[in-house]
Amino acid sequence: MPTQKTILVIEDEKSLRGALVDILSIKNFRPLQANNGKDGVRIALKEHPELILLDLIMPDMDGTTALKKIRKDVWGKKVPIIILTNLSVTNEQFVADALTHKSTSYLIKSDWKLHDIVKKIEGILKK
Repeated sequence: MPTQKTILVIEDEKSLRGALVDILSIKNFRPLQANNGKDGVRIALKEHPELILLDLIMPDMDGTTALKKIRKDVWGKKVPIIILTNLSVTNEQFVADALTHKSTSYLIKSDWKLHDIVKKIEGILKK
């Protein structure tokens, strides 16, 4: 039996985080979760998940700062990170920072359904 791939969900919106964790479990991933960027960075650097779903606007530490901190780590330089946000592509410095620090993909939450996110994860991980 293949080993489950670990996916870290860093999202402050409890209902969305819960839905993502539920569908990832159903799809045979091992989900980890954090409700803010600070905890997300700590978990990412400790657990080394195969992929991270990262919200940009969060308490304690925003997603852009979390992305920068993760990318400073040797492991973190290569981990696929999918940005999930409500910001539009034309909105703010957050988007530019996310692209500068090499997010793997950028998804506007309102434009995607949960199964679309799973397909994107599977494609990135070549499951």
